[in-house]
Amino acid sequence: MNAKPSYFRRLSRYYLLFSAGFAGFLVALSMLEKEGMPRVWIGYLFMLATITLYAAIGLVSRTSNVAEYYVAGRRVPAMFNGMATAADWISAASFISLAGTLYLHGFDGLAYVMGWTGGYCLVALLIAPYLRKFSQYTIPDFLAARYGGPHHGRYVRIMAVAATIIISFIYVVAQIYAVGLIASRFTGVDFSVGIFLGLASILVCSFLGGMRAITWTQVAQYIIILVAFLLPAMWLSAKHSGNPIPQVAYGKLLPTLGAREASLAHDPKEQEVRAIFRQRADDYGQKLDALPASWDAGRIDAQRRLDAVKQRNVTLLDIRAAEKALINYPKTVEEAAAAWEAARAYNLRRAAAPAPHAEPFVAPDIAQSDQKRNNFLALVFCLMVGTAALPHILMRSYTTPSVHETRVSVFWTLFFILLIYLTIPALAVLVKFDVYTALVGSDFSRLPTWVSYWANVDKLHPLISIVDVNHDGLVQLAEIAIDGDVLVLATPEIAGLPYVISGLVAAGGLAAALSTADGLLLAISNALSHDIYYRIVDPSASTQKRVTISKLLLLAVAFIAAYAASTKPADILSLVSAAFSLAGSTLFPALVLGVFWPRANRHGAVAGMVAGFGVCLYYMVHANPILGGSAAGQWFHIAPVSAGIFGVPAGMLVMAVVSLLTPAPGRDTTALLAHVRAPEQG
Repeated sequence: MNAKPSYFRRLSRYYLLFSAGFAGFLVALSMLEKEGMPRVWIGYLFMLATITLYAAIGLVSRTSNVAEYYVAGRRVPAMFNGMATAADWISAASFISLAGTLYLHGFDGLAYVMGWTGGYCLVALLIAPYLRKFSQYTIPDFLAARYGGPHHGRYVRIMAVAATIIISFIYVVAQIYAVGLIASRFTGVDFSVGIFLGLASILVCSFLGGMRAITWTQVAQYIIILVAFLLPAMWLSAKHSGNPIPQVAYGKLLPTLGAREASLAHDPKEQEVRAIFRQRADDYGQKLDALPASWDAGRIDAQRRLDAVKQRNVTLLDIRAAEKALINYPKTVEEAAAAWEAARAYNLRRAAAPAPHAEPFVAPDIAQSDQKRNNFLALVFCLMVGTAALPHILMRSYTTPSVHETRVSVFWTLFFILLIYLTIPALAVLVKFDVYTALVGSDFSRLPTWVSYWANVDKLHPLISIVDVNHDGLVQLAEIAIDGDVLVLATPEIAGLPYVISGLVAAGGLAAALSTADGLLLAISNALSHDIYYRIVDPSASTQKRVTISKLLLLAVAFIAAYAASTKPADILSLVSAAFSLAGSTLFPALVLGVFWPRANRHGAVAGMVAGFGVCLYYMVHANPILGGSAAGQWFHIAPVSAGIFGVPAGMLVMAVVSLLTPAPGRDTTALLAHVRAPEQG
């Protein structure tokens, strides 16, 4: 049954009023900024207003009804479900990191745009309509029913729950990490405090109202995300091309940018700076070759420098610097080898000429270019199948009134995602054009204010660093080091917009992180409360008890995730990409073969999930130096972030072989599959 037109109109009216109120809030803050309101107050107002808004929606939408808490009563209209899913999908990785990745890597960064967008086509074609026809609450529900048996699919359910928790937990840690990052950068609070400020907003929303509160909050969050991302991009587009539509304008700038890249590659000053970095890399290479003697000599040298400084009449600052150099010196030969190898690789990257932005797979030779191409295709594959298996995204298939509405909802999701995703490559080009033409070649004494601001946000790991390496007083491209995560957050200042727009962009990034975190935490708590507690531990539990258990578990998981995020485990994009490879390897084969291959059975599903997860995890650990592995352990030179390229085929193959070697599913399973795949209108 379709959602009632009156319900749709009422929702439309509410969100039009919200949009008007949000526009009024922006205008009011702009006027206050003109009157001299301090920047930090603007940051606090944005944080306070948006978090209060999300908490208010959570309070208004609070519920203890099982259907409302788990699936928003199955009455969310397709367009609004599309907006909510888009907000659920556009995480901190998309909003904050993706444009920076494209800025730094050019064409090669398009793998993320193509993979994530293409994954939604798989969701629409292969999974979402069939899940909605099944009409339950969670992904483990579907897998347990499809691969049921003597124990009603208990083992499959437990494995699906374990996979859901691991995948969602990795993903949610990345989102909470981003919340702390944004809160600390724009309000000046400590990183850990920023995490728990954001966590309060997440919990008020998802704790009180479950999927119902999350859905209506995510619609509001999408509106903020859209405005926050498009406004600076449109302004920058109009500034450089005279056309305010960035998706159209940036094609005009690409040839000019390409010519600028070519001139910088052959500029004598640029070559001079790159030669200095190359010499530094060679120095580290010599130290590595001379280990362990070079480590011992360096330690003695650092101690001698400290002793010499103390004997001379120098400032306390010089003494502290010498003490810090000795304290930070590698404690062991192994530590020195790792640190010097990282420093050597860093300086080699700084010594490289700028790669043409629009040219694919740039490398010194054909073999390395082929490796880049293979990694590009592998990453696209992993992101596509990972998208089609993410539990918190697939859960939204259950919230629409009908199968038809689910299909329409996926169309709207793609539309709302593409509004952002088609802007991301344009924004990367526009910012790069601005940096290459306005910043490069400028005088060090006249650096724009945004450079010093972002350089001082995190002094331990600067987000942007510009050092006069060759001491000529002019900025060369090779002297600029930019963290990809700073690009979107700094865009308003790069474009010369008022600070209130910087606050808006921070609010957009916060909305992106919070909306995804809400969905992920709910997916974890629902899997534990519904699939483990209700389905296995206490099947006679009342509806009130089930919802209460879910809320308590959500609270516990949220605090564990916040603690994990406070340790700053890795960059946002790496964490998110790992979750996609694990999701694709573990759940994708069981979901797709479960819908389209009647012969698939529970033995095959269990074996396939174990094999896919095991192969994927083994490769990540085996090939990732951060996890104790080695780049020498890579298969076919595939990066560990694309481990799913091995995990998915392994899961598919093992599932198919084991299913064929064991008894076929019973009549109940065949009947369920026939029901799920039967066409439905309306």
